[in-house]
Parts: sequence; structure tokens; C-alpha cells
Amino acid sequence: MRALLTGFDPFDGATVNPSWEAVRLVEQGHAVQQLIVHSALLPCVFGEATWRLREAIIEHEPEVVVCVGQAGGREAVTVERVAINLDDARIPDNAGEQPIDQPVVPGGPAAYFSTLPVKACVAAARKAGVPASVSHSAGTFVCNHVFYGLMHLIATEFPEVRGGFVHVPYAPEQVLDHAAPSMPVPLVAEALTAIVTAALLLHDDLRLVGGAIH
Repeated sequence: MRALLTGFDPFDGATVNPSWEAVRLVEQGHAVQQLIVHSALLPCVFGEATWRLREAIIEHEPEVVVCVGQAGGREAVTVERVAINLDDARIPDNAGEQPIDQPVVPGGPAAYFSTLPVKACVAAARKAGVPASVSHSAGTFVCNHVFYGLMHLIATEFPEVRGGFVHVPYAPEQVLDHAAPSMPVPLVAEALTAIVTAALLLHDDLRLVGGAIH
């Protein structure tokens, strides 16, 4: 069983991105149920990040792709349910680009759902002792851009691949000078290991409550 995990480089003046740090830990300790994990570092840059993702899929030929990004302010590891065809950047990316009200893929569908068993992945992370929940918005920055790009690649080029996106909280060292939720990177890595294992082993999702009122 082969999985590809991706994380991002730091952005918006930060010196660390917990998505990549956690992905690296998962790759280093991947000997779980014959699981082979490959990793790829994506730049926090519109367009280029998706090109790099496509190259990594071609290189590693995974069965499952889980892209991971930082969601500062969230308290839990959140498994994303839907990607939307919209770039609307509040801040510039690492190349200085700031697309506003632009489609990720011109002419593409309005949205794609994750093809991972989202609720089963959340349940697996919780069983591993990590706070986790379903998320219904991946934002409109590079994370959603990559999530939508991944699902479009799966729909148009790699139909045998299943994929989705996971957001993770700040690392503790990122919130030393301001109050915000955080989670130790090794704990995030435990959640990602549980999530990718569930994604590989399970095709059908669980029927559990995971919705939101707002």
C-alpha cells in the first residue's frame, strides 16, 4: 500500500510550517501495516504547488494522496470534506501573488468532494488520542487551491487515486508571542498516520455525525 503525503513550506513570515514537519515524521516512522509513505514538500505558491503535486503523483504512483496544510486558529486536526473552485487570497503567497476572485481551474466544476473516507479518518485520529473533526471549508488560499487541484487531477488524469486534504493547528513554538491554539508536531504526526492508514484500508465511510450548524 502506497501513500503520498504532502506539506507546505513556511509562509506569511513564519519560519516553520507544522504540516511539513509532521509529514516528515510520518514518513520516517511509516512501518505500519505494510504502509509505504512518500512525502513531497509543496511551495506555498498558487499554480506551482499543483504542478509539484502532479510531478510527485507521477513519480511515486500512490494509491492515496493526503495533502496537509496549516490552519492557524484551529484547535484540532481537521479532515476537509470539500474543495471549491475559488482563489481569493487574503495575503500574498510566497511568490508575491495574490489572486482575488479567480477560479482554481477555469471552466472546472464549482467544487469537488474528497474521495477519502472523511469521517472514518476523523474517527481513526480520535482513536489514536488526537482531537480531530470534519471541516467543511478549506479556505480560499493555497491549501484549498492544492486540494481542488488534487481532486481535479484525480478526476481528469489519475482516476485510480483517492485523495483529500487535512488541516493541522499551529505548532507550539508558533504561538509563543500570541494566544492561539496549538498542537505538538509529534501528536499531529500520530493523527496523520492514523488518517492515512484508514484511508488506505477503508473505501466506505462511516455514517457518523460530522455536520455543522454554521
